[in-house]
Amino acid sequence: MELHIPTQIAIVSIPIILFTCISSSSSSLSSSLSPSNLHPLVVDSVLEHLNYTAISEFRLLNRRRIFECSDGNPYLKINVSGNATMGDEEYLTVNVTGVLVPADNDWIAMISPSDADVSYCPLNKIMYVQTGDLIDLPLLCHYPVKAQYLSRDPDYLSCKKKKCKEYKDGQCVLTTCGSTLTFHVLNIRTDIEFVLFAGGFTIPCVLKRSNSLTFANPNQPLYGHLSSIDSTGTSMRITWVSGGKEPQKVQYGDGKSQTSEVSKVVPSPAKDFGWHDPGYIHSAVMTGLQPSTSYSYKYGSDSVGWSNKVQFRTPPAGGSNELKFLAYGDMGKAPLDDTVEHYIQPGSVSVAKAVLDDVDSGNVDAIFHIGDISYATGFLVEWDFFLHHISPFASRVSYMTAIGNHKRDYVDSGARYITPDSGGECGIPYETYFPMPTPAKDKPWYSIEQASVHFTVISTEHDWSENSEQYQWMKGDMASVDRSKTPWLVFMGHRPMYTSGHGSGADPIFLDAVEPLLLDNKADLVLFGHVHNYERTCSVFQNECKAMPKKDQSGVDIYDHSNYSAPVQVVIGMAGFRLGGFTDKPSDWSLIRISKFGYFRGHATPKELQLEYVNADTRKVEDIFRITR
Repeated sequence: MELHIPTQIAIVSIPIILFTCISSSSSSLSSSLSPSNLHPLVVDSVLEHLNYTAISEFRLLNRRRIFECSDGNPYLKINVSGNATMGDEEYLTVNVTGVLVPADNDWIAMISPSDADVSYCPLNKIMYVQTGDLIDLPLLCHYPVKAQYLSRDPDYLSCKKKKCKEYKDGQCVLTTCGSTLTFHVLNIRTDIEFVLFAGGFTIPCVLKRSNSLTFANPNQPLYGHLSSIDSTGTSMRITWVSGGKEPQKVQYGDGKSQTSEVSKVVPSPAKDFGWHDPGYIHSAVMTGLQPSTSYSYKYGSDSVGWSNKVQFRTPPAGGSNELKFLAYGDMGKAPLDDTVEHYIQPGSVSVAKAVLDDVDSGNVDAIFHIGDISYATGFLVEWDFFLHHISPFASRVSYMTAIGNHKRDYVDSGARYITPDSGGECGIPYETYFPMPTPAKDKPWYSIEQASVHFTVISTEHDWSENSEQYQWMKGDMASVDRSKTPWLVFMGHRPMYTSGHGSGADPIFLDAVEPLLLDNKADLVLFGHVHNYERTCSVFQNECKAMPKKDQSGVDIYDHSNYSAPVQVVIGMAGFRLGGFTDKPSDWSLIRISKFGYFRGHATPKELQLEYVNADTRKVEDIFRITR
């Protein structure tokens, strides 16, 4: 639910060009400065703007002037261990030596590409006026990928790594200090360097740069993830990233292959400090498969290299008997070292590990991630971090997604909510990295059937009012469900209709417009994210409990939908972003409230939905309920 610093990007799809959602150039600066184009909450208000961006001092680096330090230390050096070229994933040891006076505000950053400008850029302010930030900042030319304070080495400030640099009459007269740090580095295709700063994140200046480091194969195909294209279970889409722009192949099954379509995310003329070359996004559809069947695949080409072989399983076809699925929202990612990054979601690592264990067990057919995917918000290198984060499980089962505010919302972009939450991405990278079976670009709603469940997936960030295209689609989609084939109707989106979370996050206009459709079409289960906790309701409609679950002999809540009254609504935004609390006086419709990191697990048969909240840290089921018919 946090809001973000903007950046503006576009996508070129080879050979089709898709333009950024915001047109910005020097000729349009005067119109951009008009108060009518600014976010209404932040017109001329730096304080309000900081509420969108102030998660850590590191995230505010763009608001600092960075210069070269006036430091004449001839002993200062940065050395990076390892080979001359890096693999696809490395833990690099970075040694800083020759420090004369250690300070707790000394820090080192990983910069990519190595020739990136980390100095003062007065023209960058042009790119921020649409958020209402009219202060004479931000001014940083290029944002560091990640950083650490040298004091993360416990021996740094105490100078336990002393080295004598000058002797006189056989006695040491000058010693220096050092720090040793570890950086987790992924193949992000462009070369990198490490830059040493003084002054902390508040008044930084450059002390020293390392030599440039390169990746052994910047074109290596990486981060494959699967998605379903229809309800048959006979075709699966695989999407991956590579530095190579020529079409590649996916080889699967017994000698079958398909050639990839290639897209490229490129900067608009108004690119800013968050830009990083994302490489080329490849996507291919594996056809001729059987549902609920295991296969293997690899992707790439002889010229750029091949991925490792991956075992995957197709989902069950719509109308079959059994489905086991996981669902969550608001995951993001977190560093696997002691660094800070642009945006960190602290629970994402433990949740991803728990999800992987579930997938390893063989008891998962599909995963649904309902909004706020990577939290890259214009810092495109963080898409690589997120894809690396989910690929161990997203490469093995169908990984279906819904769009959220941090992927779509921006000023003058056609979004339902006028906030800078997407950082200028406006859904373009999201739709390229995660192609779903939607009607068209920027219409990110779809439905899919797996076993006995019909999933209706909507965009809460696009117009859902009664006269909108999406509303008419929702109405038609849910009305067309054949309940003899798929008896369960599960409705998914990002922003919730009901929440007891602090700061709400629910839109009563959305509730009034769309909730009647759920009742009219007898939706069984409604899943939302956006609010960062877990909450389950009674059978609720118009803020009233229409029915309460009854407990079985084991104390499990049972909702009897053979006598349907209203859907059960569940908020599942607890997969990574920092957790939120609950109001002291929740409404009567709120039955279960948990503020812990975890995910949602479902098991569907034609007669029953068994549903669970799983604590990612303990792996214990902390809420379980069933819907029967």
